[in-house]
Formats: sequence, C-alpha cells, structure tokens
Amino acid sequence: QVQLVESGGGSVQSGGSLRLSCRSSGHTSSRTCMGWFRQAPGKEREGCAVIRSDGSTSYADSVKGRFTISQDNAKSTLYLQMNSLKPEDTAMYYCAADYRQFAPPSGCLRNIVTPAGDFGYRYRGQGTQVTVSS
Repeated sequence: QVQLVESGGGSVQSGGSLRLSCRSSGHTSSRTCMGWFRQAPGKEREGCAVIRSDGSTSYADSVKGRFTISQDNAKSTLYLQMNSLKPEDTAMYYCAADYRQFAPPSGCLRNIVTPAGDFGYRYRGQGTQVTVSS
C-alpha cells in the first residue's frame, strides 16, 4: 500500500509562486510514474506534470514553462514548484503514483487522468487547495 500526503497549498495573487509537496510512504521503490493533477470546480481533471522513474519529466501545455516537478528520493517527497500563477490555476491539486509500465515517452502524462476524466494512477492523495486571485 502507498500513502501520499500533499501540503503547501494556499492563496496567492496572480503572478505569485507556491511549492507543493507530496510525502509518500509504503512501497515506493518500484514506482514508474509520479505526478500532479488538478481539478477545479465545474471542470474536468487535468494532468499537470509527471516524473518517471528515470527522472525524465513531462508537462501539460497549460503549465509548461511555469511549473517544475521534482523529487527528493531520500525524503520520499515529490514537489511541484508553481511560478507565474494565474487565476485559472485555481484548483485542488493531487499527487498520484503508479507502478505500471506506460508506453513512453508520453504514457505517464496521458494516464494520470483517463480520457473519461477519472483518476488514472493507482494511488493518489487527498489533495491540497491552490487559490490564485487576480
């Protein structure tokens, strides 16, 4: 079993920054993909950023150049640095992890949220709220 606990959400003004953290516990050594997805009220879930077991990363076009995903394996922690935040980034942000082999190079990002908008990865946290005001 894997447990994921997010932190770091909050309220910021447009143009500001936040860093989200996701502490993981359980069977963490064989993860193939970890990432962040978000859901805003009335909108579909959206995969934001993923990091693969080899350290490579992928981003949704909506956050590319503004968000950076990283991990500290020694601390079993995943991060999402969010810069130049916009009001449309307001959402609940979730950390997620999976152990399946998804087809490279885009499989991890394509599968964090299913085409139907459901949770794609096997494990996810409870979420942390990010609110960006204009």
